Amino acid sequence: MKPLPREFILFSRLGKTDAAFNNLHDAGRLDIVYECIVTSLFLSHGLRRDVIFHAVLNGPPKPPVHIKIDGETLYDVRTDVGTWQQILRKVIAGKSHPGISADKASFEALLKQEAQTRQVYVLEEGGKNVAEMELSENSLFVLGDHVGLPKKAESFALRYGEKISLGRQPYLAASCITVINYLLDRQAKSGS
Repeated sequence: MKPLPREFILFSRLGKTDAAFNNLHDAGRLDIVYECIVTSLFLSHGLRRDVIFHAVLNGPPKPPVHIKIDGETLYDVRTDVGTWQQILRKVIAGKSHPGISADKASFEALLKQEAQTRQVYVLEEGGKNVAEMELSENSLFVLGDHVGLPKKAESFALRYGEKISLGRQPYLAASCITVINYLLDRQAKSGS
């Protein structure tokens, strides 16, 4: 049986929930969402078909908006900011793009559903050192944006999983995703 794809959920506190924006930075830091999309799904000259990325936008005017990007069915994309600005604007406005969907699922509803089939890991500096553990193949990683995961969201996520850490240094969410992908790729290689 084929393993489930690895998944990431980014909790975006301020990500704008309508399509009226000029650039990703000023749209409640959707630039962070874009950076996390690229690092979770793109390889040099290719796409990770075994990754699903979720962003839950909680900014004005109509939160939440849950954006799901499935590497298996994603196409007609590049890594540049202009492409993703257009795609995010289109998807937030309710239009479709291959491999990307949007709905009104809250962070809590999404996490509760995903936790039924996945091992949940919450990235937090004070967690268990990821270098000292073996990560589950069916992993779901929860990250906060530049402000971090709100305490209430973190407490909810910890009902379903455990806190893990890349160390005491706080890294950018996109950098955390890069490290996690590297560790899982390495773990898969050594296991085969």
